[in-house]
Amino acid sequence: MSEVALIAGPTAGGKSAVALHLAERTGGIIINADASQVYADLAIITARPSAEEMARAPHRLFGHVDGAEDYSAARWAAEARVQIDAAQAQGRPAILVGGTGLYLDTLLHGIAPVPEIDPAIRETVRAMPVSESYAHLAAEDPDAAARLRPSDTTRVARALEVVRSTGTPLHVWQTRRAGGILGRMPIRAGVVLRPRAELAERASARLDLMLAGGALEEVAALLDQGLPPDRPVLRALGVREIAAVLAGEIDVAQAHERILKLTVAYQKRQLTWARGRQSGWTILDPDTPPELDRLALLD
Repeated sequence: MSEVALIAGPTAGGKSAVALHLAERTGGIIINADASQVYADLAIITARPSAEEMARAPHRLFGHVDGAEDYSAARWAAEARVQIDAAQAQGRPAILVGGTGLYLDTLLHGIAPVPEIDPAIRETVRAMPVSESYAHLAAEDPDAAARLRPSDTTRVARALEVVRSTGTPLHVWQTRRAGGILGRMPIRAGVVLRPRAELAERASARLDLMLAGGALEEVAALLDQGLPPDRPVLRALGVREIAAVLAGEIDVAQAHERILKLTVAYQKRQLTWARGRQSGWTILDPDTPPELDRLALLD
């Protein structure tokens, strides 16, 4: 059975280059594990690999989802398992790359068997401002509220709708996870890390290129579709800020400042996730790409 490689780390850290190096050295297939790069509508603002990079090795689950769809970690994990199986059938390593910890955790450890949410409850919860839903969550599932940021609209709403619809807190459902790949196949893992100041500098430089290279036109085309406001694609980093530019509410320089601030905050959360795995994953220097057998073998 061919090995599976996981390459994680904060945005703008150089994960894609490491994954491409491994793919070229091993004949592997790169599988996207970034929640925003799945969308066909967003190539520039999500820093999706270029056509030239994709031509150097097979790439899967990049830009394959319409922005109108309500995509999820569970759906991604199911699709990733299909792609892993396909790579292994060809005798090729599957190389997952991305900074969405929820996606990787779902793939490794499986999916909590939460029943379908009552549509009326979901509609009520999703209509609340996050400050109100967080206050309700603090009363109905204080453990979840203590773990989540009060501004995390998606996760707060999810935890509240689960406890209201099922009568059981989300963390209890998560202890019953099933379907993960950990223990079922050889998995090697590495985390690409850089100093925070360097990450911020790289993010700023990349953002300059995005804003000058078509990000505004890309977001304008997305908004022209008139998508429902709850579509996950509209929460991709930078979409709201560029939408404000297009509406004449702020200028490009202000958008750059706001997006960079959000990006640095996101990098901090990704670093926290990655550091929680330092004991079991190989810490990678992105400027010295590793060989596959130098990555930590998970058990």
